[in-house]
Amino acid sequence: MRLFAALLPPDDVSRELAAEVEVLRGLPGAEELRWTGRPGRHFTLAFYGEVDDALVPGLTARLERAAARTGPFELALSGGGHFGHGRAVWAGADGDLRTLRLLAGRAEAAGRKAGVEREEHRRYKAHLTLARSGTGVDVQPYLRALAGFRSRSWTVGEVALVRSHLPRSGVPGEQPRYEVVACCPLGPAG
Repeated sequence: MRLFAALLPPDDVSRELAAEVEVLRGLPGAEELRWTGRPGRHFTLAFYGEVDDALVPGLTARLERAAARTGPFELALSGGGHFGHGRAVWAGADGDLRTLRLLAGRAEAAGRKAGVEREEHRRYKAHLTLARSGTGVDVQPYLRALAGFRSRSWTVGEVALVRSHLPRSGVPGEQPRYEVVACCPLGPAG
């Protein structure tokens, strides 16, 4: 199964972001982007890819231990950026980014220790993907609009192990489906 570890914003923050995304979708050229649906808006901590079913219990246990070694922390959505010369537009994070990076490193290590094969290691960049483009677009209008965006803060209290079901119908615009496989509570202290 295709798995990743993620932080899921609470409903009220998701609603704030959804309102901001509606503003972005009204900008010129927005129809050239594939917008991430609300269920797909999360902070990926570690992407595990296709994981053999036999490894999932060990991965879950290691992710639970990694989460328990990290205390709850404050986070907010703030600003935005892009990757790949306009191929992805994202919302950024503000708050305790040091703990967020530490948790991402622990989530990645949990996968490695559980035997999950990873092709490459990338330096962690906290982002929540909003839209993608196959060809790259001028992202400056979106970045200007996101520059003043900041959601309310929330206390991160758990890591989700999420399964993604990729679209198979071939229907343009179809979104992946996401299923939370496990919730791993953060510990009482970092």
